[in-house]
Amino acid sequence: IEALTRAGRRALARGDAREALGCFGKALLLSRDTASPGLRRACAFNLGAAYVESGKPKKGLEFLLQSQPSERESGERLEDLHFNIGAAHEGLRDFPKALESFGKAAGHECTPQAGGRAGTHVRMGCCYLGLRAPARAARCFLDAAQTYMSAASPEAAAVALSRASGSMLQSRRFRAAEIAGVLAQCRSLCESIPDPALRGKLYNDIGLGYSQLHIFSLAAESFEQALALCSGEPDRRREAALLQNLGAAHNALRSFGTALGWHRRAAALHSALGNRRAQGQCFGNLAYACSRLGNHEAAAENYLHALQAFRDSG
Repeated sequence: IEALTRAGRRALARGDAREALGCFGKALLLSRDTASPGLRRACAFNLGAAYVESGKPKKGLEFLLQSQPSERESGERLEDLHFNIGAAHEGLRDFPKALESFGKAAGHECTPQAGGRAGTHVRMGCCYLGLRAPARAARCFLDAAQTYMSAASPEAAAVALSRASGSMLQSRRFRAAEIAGVLAQCRSLCESIPDPALRGKLYNDIGLGYSQLHIFSLAAESFEQALALCSGEPDRRREAALLQNLGAAHNALRSFGTALGWHRRAAALHSALGNRRAQGQCFGNLAYACSRLGNHEAAAENYLHALQAFRDSG
């Protein structure tokens, strides 16, 4: 049983869910021939958690409920069980039950790993979003970010802050200054993130947040930082979106001469990617910039290009 359990954990670690399920399933069958209820519960837990992780929450919940703990179980074991039951309910989109289980998991103070508690708060935030309660979700993500920062995990903290800012904007219950503060905190953490792809995604999300707050100077700066990080990506859709966002931000800043270059690059790249509707949006933005610069002939031409693009894309 121990050998099968170790093999199952190794399989999970390398992403081989099928192998892990096979090992944990055999271990559970063998445990039923033993005189140890605790061992049977532990094997049922391993199998249930593996099913949840592999995207089969209904099957996972069935085995997790078989692993109900005795009063002598350790607090860490209880937290793991509550967390996985919560994850199963979340996968089944039963968000109230998921929140109840995640709340129990978060309530165990003996957990040595702050990252585990923060991860629970993140999952609770996702459940609140599923319940269309973005203000509560925002508070969960903020709690998670604080815990991640205490645990010196800047990447996870930045992601949690990014999700918090999006939820705050969605809820409309937070002051603009509060949201801007969260975006600034997230932006400062980005500097210490080594993964360029994650850093680029976060800068883009920060730029979108600043745009919603109408702080277009910081939005443009964030989009440029994101653009510098995604230039080597094989999939250029994010680059095209960033070019489009930069053009729109400079339009809003009334720096129309600078905006022209971004609009043209965005339109050309969207065309190369076959995204006709987005190309039409760029032509519309370009036409507006041209009109504000007094070049009405170019504005009219680009408005016609935009109209044709929208017709082509239905």
